[in-house]
Amino acid sequence: MTEPTVTNAQQIEYWNAVSGPKWVALTDLIDAQIAPIGRDVIDAAAPRSGERVLDVGCGCGQTTLELARLVGASGVVSGVDISQPMLAEAQRRAAGAPGARIAFEVGDAQTKKFEEGAFDLIFSRFGVMFFEDPRAAFVNLHRALRPGGRLAFACWQELARNPWMFIPAAAAAKHISMPAPAHPHAPGPFAFADAERVRGIITAAGFERVSIEPILRTMVIGGGLELDRILDFLVQMGPAGAALRDASAELTSAVRASIREAVTPYYDGTGLRMDAAAWQVTARRAER
Repeated sequence: MTEPTVTNAQQIEYWNAVSGPKWVALTDLIDAQIAPIGRDVIDAAAPRSGERVLDVGCGCGQTTLELARLVGASGVVSGVDISQPMLAEAQRRAAGAPGARIAFEVGDAQTKKFEEGAFDLIFSRFGVMFFEDPRAAFVNLHRALRPGGRLAFACWQELARNPWMFIPAAAAAKHISMPAPAHPHAPGPFAFADAERVRGIITAAGFERVSIEPILRTMVIGGGLELDRILDFLVQMGPAGAALRDASAELTSAVRASIREAVTPYYDGTGLRMDAAAWQVTARRAER
């Protein structure tokens, strides 16, 4: 099977012109939804006072601020992302925030020239699946860690194990032509769904003590809003949102009705609760 041809130039365009502005507008809902998984991985990473941390694909900065709180005033946290709109929101959030010194920078962690051994910990919450060349990216990140430094990130398992994404997309597909399935290794949410492939990439980059553990959670979709507002969220984000970008009001209404029918059994009156499956990946750079 040949490797995908999606380039990081395409990812940069997408996250600046299309998805980034959406994430900024909906960031509170998205953060509320995925924050528990991020906390699981932060707990596994165990940031310590005074450490230097890199947050890869930091987005709108929620995890960067949490890491800064944990490493304290003597620590330093750097957030890097390819999306300028999301970093502008991160900088707004970080203004006056307590904790470590925080710096945000527009950049591609795959190719950015970090100082060798600059970080004690490299962390990412769903930010590492978008590399054009993940092998090169993790070689670059390995170099940026000090000897004995730690790597910790979250990535999604396969779509079939994430009904919170699959079910709305399947409902939308009754009315609209959804994007053709991407190559399973193409940059995107499910590029790291194959745990053994991930293990091979991380190991080949020079990391040791690689651990890949499942995170299985029931997520509260849309941050616990009432169902109509959750539907607003679902028709904007994910595969359905991309397919509906230029759709008519009538078509959007039909898709919304199908999604409502599909997800209503998961709404308990206080939130839309659906299963999610991710991988928690941790590793270390050798001491020498």
